[in-house]
Amino acid sequence: MAWRGWVRTVEVEPSLYAADFAELGNQIEQLLDAGARVFHFDIGDGHFVPPVTIGPVVLRSIAPLIHRGGGVIDCHLMVDDPAHHFPELAESGGDSVTFHVEAASNPGVVIAQAREHGLGVGIAFNPGTGVEEAAAAANLGADLCLCMSIVPGYSGQELMEDAYARIERLRALVDCHVQVDGGVNDDNIEAVHAAGADLLVVGSGIFARENLPRAYRALVEALG
Repeated sequence: MAWRGWVRTVEVEPSLYAADFAELGNQIEQLLDAGARVFHFDIGDGHFVPPVTIGPVVLRSIAPLIHRGGGVIDCHLMVDDPAHHFPELAESGGDSVTFHVEAASNPGVVIAQAREHGLGVGIAFNPGTGVEEAAAAANLGADLCLCMSIVPGYSGQELMEDAYARIERLRALVDCHVQVDGGVNDDNIEAVHAAGADLLVVGSGIFARENLPRAYRALVEALG
């Protein structure tokens, strides 16, 4: 199965970087029961972004739980050498990898390397990178293009106002899913979707709420 079979018109993706790791398995089960099917898994190497985040050890522990529940794992690689990590992520249960265009001198080659490991693949780009550059890379065969609506690295930031125009421009340039990550919450999710995004990554907008299933369902219902 590939991205076209995973997306039910539009998907709200819980971002596991914002989870309570003492309750990670329980929180994932709650969200699966609430209907979540695509989980966003952030990997930072301490170089491309300042923090070292979660990686394959955590991925291996949660992948069986997510897959048993009918879900998939969307790995966002905020790293300098993305292709280096593809074999271990595939072996650890990752279903798709998204790498940054800023970290790839030849994105078409990196896309092909991800495919060799049976992975879905996306192109991400930072707020300071031109939409046209990212779209050209995504059009080399990616399943999705991720428009960062914050400076990547830390959860809890507010969505940048200029992100809406960049999402609209991206939607006009690519023939793949458009994903948005950073500051998406119940106040702006409708506008982000209206701008052209069909994959909406939500971190604190779910995990900072007292009732995770209710928060997830409210976001889905806001999208109609």
